Amino acid sequence: MPIYMDRHDVSEEVTAENVANLHQQDLLVQHEFDCRGLTYWFDEKRKTAFCLVEAPNDQAIHDMHNHAHGSIPHSIIEVDARIVESFLGRIEDPEKSKNTDLNIINDPAFRTIMMFRVKLDSLIDNELINSNAFFETLNSSIMEKLEYFNGRIVKQDSENMLVSFDSVSNAVNCAVQLQSIFRGFVRDNSPRNIVLKIGLSSGVPVTGKKAIFEDSLKLSERMCFIANVDIIVSNEVKNLYKSENLNSFINEKWVLALSTAQEKFLTQFMDFVEDSWRDPEIKVDDFGKALGLSKSQIYRTMMILFDQSPNIFLREYRLSKALELLRKQSNNISETAFEAGFSSPSYFSKCFQKRYGIIPSEYIQRIDK
Repeated sequence: MPIYMDRHDVSEEVTAENVANLHQQDLLVQHEFDCRGLTYWFDEKRKTAFCLVEAPNDQAIHDMHNHAHGSIPHSIIEVDARIVESFLGRIEDPEKSKNTDLNIINDPAFRTIMMFRVKLDSLIDNELINSNAFFETLNSSIMEKLEYFNGRIVKQDSENMLVSFDSVSNAVNCAVQLQSIFRGFVRDNSPRNIVLKIGLSSGVPVTGKKAIFEDSLKLSERMCFIANVDIIVSNEVKNLYKSENLNSFINEKWVLALSTAQEKFLTQFMDFVEDSWRDPEIKVDDFGKALGLSKSQIYRTMMILFDQSPNIFLREYRLSKALELLRKQSNNISETAFEAGFSSPSYFSKCFQKRYGIIPSEYIQRIDK
């Protein structure tokens, strides 16, 4: 059966003991609804509870809660147990506390999410060699730091790593040390084509969206587009870090804490780009209509965050998507050009070569080898 996670927003009076009692009431009647309660999380500070339940469908969970105690979930999403464990560290109740009738779990599901992204500025032979050396040289050091700071890897490929931290301070301090390791490698090996970006956001697993930690995950991914700094953190991460560290924050010019207004702009702008990047007819005016801002406002904010105009950013974004399509080898070059929103294959090839140092056909040949 599928596994679901639900969210309950509770009142200020609710305690961890109250939630533990509700969980026990669920377990008493779960068989009547063909459900199996696996575990739960309770955040005393934010007054949220999250249940992990195996069930035939989300309605069965709704009915079970309603019958057991009347506390109906505000939101339910289907999840992958392996992903839940990677983010949250467990998929079952912790060992029962000694000398207690209830297994009271005062364990918040709030996590800090790190997106670790390695970007290549070009794809010519010597730079590809440098990128391979980067991974071979640094992989053990990266794993050592993640283990030291109790980071759990959720997902990893050749260019990206998604990591979950229980502690905000651990996440930020780990990011700083990872960048220090990377900077040492660049200094010793001079692979100028490699850029490391780290985005840090925080949040809870169920927010009304379809996927677990969707809001936090999207924000941390989008932070990696921001220019001229290597570590980007959300306003919430900065404030939580300061609350845990005598009201001080990392004093490095390569660390940027976004303001609330910048986060809002980043979210709205990237929502629009992700919805419309395939459309070759997009104009600057379309950005303004979508964001409710003037051309000058958009341009100023774009230059501050991305160091690029809207048109240049969109072209770069399309090229990165085209690169992904070519890697999958699902389309030919012409099909890729049009799918990525370019007006013609010739213009696409010209932009691709200028950006990555080789033409698309040459890149495809290298993939085939």
